[in-house]
Amino acid sequence: MLRSYLKIALRNLWKHKVFSFINIMGLTVGMSACFLIFLYVNFELKYDAFHSKADRIYRLVTDIKTPSETIYAPITSWAFAPAIKNDLPEVEEFARVSGGSFLVRKGNIKFQEEKTVFADSSLFRVFDFKLIKGNPKTALKDQLSIVFTEKAAKKYFGDTDPVGQTLLLSGEGLPATVTGVMKDIPDNSQIKGDMFVSMSTLTQRFNKGLDDQWSNFGASTYLLLKPGTTGKAMEKKFPAFLQNRAGKLMKENQMFYTLLMEPLRDVYLHSTREGQEKGSMNNVYIFSVVAVFILLIACINFVNLTTARSAERAKEVGVRKVVGAPRALLARQFIIESVLLCLIAFIFSTVLSALLIPLFNNLAGKTVSTGILSNLPFVLGMFLAAIMIGMLAGIYPALVLSSFEPVVVLKGRFATSVKGILLRKGLVAAQFAISIALIIATIVVYTQMNFMRNRDLGFSKDQMLIINTEGDPKKLAFKQSLEGLTGVLSTAASSSVPGSGNPGAYSEIENKSGDLQIANLDLYFVDFDYIPQFKLKMVAGRAFSREFGTDTTQAMVMNESAVKLFGYSSPQEAIGRRFRQWGREGKIVGVVKDFHFRSLQENIKPLTMRIEPGGCDLVSVKVAGGNLQSSIAAIESKWKSIMPERPFSYYFMDEFFDRQYRSEERFEKLFFNFAILAIFISCLGLLGLASYSTMQRTKEIGVRKVMGASLGSIVALLSRDFLILVVISFFIAAPIAYYFMSQWLEHFAYRTNIQWWIFLVAAVIAVAIAFLTVSFQSIKAALMNPVKSLRSE
Repeated sequence: MLRSYLKIALRNLWKHKVFSFINIMGLTVGMSACFLIFLYVNFELKYDAFHSKADRIYRLVTDIKTPSETIYAPITSWAFAPAIKNDLPEVEEFARVSGGSFLVRKGNIKFQEEKTVFADSSLFRVFDFKLIKGNPKTALKDQLSIVFTEKAAKKYFGDTDPVGQTLLLSGEGLPATVTGVMKDIPDNSQIKGDMFVSMSTLTQRFNKGLDDQWSNFGASTYLLLKPGTTGKAMEKKFPAFLQNRAGKLMKENQMFYTLLMEPLRDVYLHSTREGQEKGSMNNVYIFSVVAVFILLIACINFVNLTTARSAERAKEVGVRKVVGAPRALLARQFIIESVLLCLIAFIFSTVLSALLIPLFNNLAGKTVSTGILSNLPFVLGMFLAAIMIGMLAGIYPALVLSSFEPVVVLKGRFATSVKGILLRKGLVAAQFAISIALIIATIVVYTQMNFMRNRDLGFSKDQMLIINTEGDPKKLAFKQSLEGLTGVLSTAASSSVPGSGNPGAYSEIENKSGDLQIANLDLYFVDFDYIPQFKLKMVAGRAFSREFGTDTTQAMVMNESAVKLFGYSSPQEAIGRRFRQWGREGKIVGVVKDFHFRSLQENIKPLTMRIEPGGCDLVSVKVAGGNLQSSIAAIESKWKSIMPERPFSYYFMDEFFDRQYRSEERFEKLFFNFAILAIFISCLGLLGLASYSTMQRTKEIGVRKVMGASLGSIVALLSRDFLILVVISFFIAAPIAYYFMSQWLEHFAYRTNIQWWIFLVAAVIAVAIAFLTVSFQSIKAALMNPVKSLRSE
């Protein structure tokens, strides 16, 4: 019996090739989009899930309360973790990590390893980073020990065994030993790096005594708790611990610490603290809903396209019933056809997904999947979903088709019920409501990204070349060598540029009451050329000047946000006020207008600037726009003549600053592409209903043509009902889209408004798409010879 069912089903699908192709294509696209989206969602939700002890690992973070503010730091001081391990028995192990950058040399091979991580020797006891070579217990124990990832090791050693070999670190050429090689770290890991250097190198060689510094913050700290211990229980013990260990220091500095525990698996998607890679749970929800909607649209299409052919198959059903076929048998036949069609779509979807995974990885900016075979559980899930979709989506058409009265359909007077018509129109309205909501959302995402890209940031970033000297002693000589070079308009040196990280500095600034108020302020070390080069605007006082000898040691410039922090009603009031900061004392000489030195997702924070040539590792070069390549070549030539041991590298300021919005730009691209797919599938559904409606009104159209109706009037007649559906869909979708996109925009400190024209554009696009889709079928029907349509009367 099953063989007969399959044979009839295949014969029927082959007979109606165009219908079958459209239906299979809709399901294939819908299932593929759903599969890829859920790969992405699963990837985001599985951040750090590959660690076997992830449920017992917590990130230790600090709230730092000062008289001015509370700082929600994602890091701790260097002394916290060793002391906690010593004092609190609930802690099984700890691991601290900190980012760095090293010049690495091996003979003629030299690289600036930007993705360097200092890590405690306990790293491999806390986390499941797999060592291919080396002993995990001792790999990061000694000073100047290095563990490479597989990919990084090949740069220096090719296919030879690197363990035990020596490399030279930093400009000093310190001999470091390779003690291990680890598997490349998955993209969905909070801790990422190409080269891991023993923490003792930092705490005992480069910065001796760092482990005992309670007020020096810079370590990302992870605690592995013993089984049965919870993060909340640990948090209750921290106040007494801090009071015992650092109570006097906190009181003296007027900086009071609160330690909190964040579960490792929650850090990426749920932490609100700045300073680390962050995902968006909202985006995960949005993409999950989009995936479900796309699959739902595909299922709706299936129902509509199948019932659209019910009139064609009515006589087939009538004949079968006359020869004795029971209703249950007919229903089974149509359900099997439905499941078969879905399984064919599943096969095509699997192949299409496999082909699209590399492109999807590129679009997502992450290796979401290494290939279809690495996601067999998802493939199995898609297979089961195909069977379910086939059965569920086939039930309604099966019941409709198997319920036809043979006498009626064989006489050619078959007509669908009002309920059936309303259901199909309701399904199409739901499809287009979803599509219109996605169109509105896509436009809102685009306008927000465009707003961020084009907003006045308060500084000049065009044609600005940034070169990191990595603290080389000859950095000032290099900067001076560029002055007067053809194509170089100006140069400046600094510790930070907008978009890059900058340290927080313990500061005491005279407030409006005349007292020295403690605060932790962002700090830029700059030279005399920095403010004019970046075209920062002074709103009070003056910029740093070589005419004032004390500017190198006793002058500070701050931004407007810092002025407000200390209670001044105008920038002018802050001029001449006292400051103490990192061993320096002096007066505020100027106030710059607020500029966005961080992402537009964050509010502008208080910022201070001081002249400190020794701390300025970045050289900013303003280049002419004419012959850019020759200018860069000339700069590189100077670099090689002054610092030949270091590789020359640079980046453009505008590109670097825009990197902050990469995750939003990827979200924009992904959202746009999936919105297009949803609209495409919706158009197939509309085409199906138009085809069905036209088929039902074939004789009416023939009569109207005989009576002299024009092509335009017939097209208008057939299109009007569908356009009304689209208008109804718009009024359903618009308020829903407005609400959810308003919630999405709340995550941006600086955001655009949802303008009225967005809804107008969305409505016009939806109506235009619907009209073009329906008019194709309407024109085809209107051009039909009325003799053929009336022949059976």
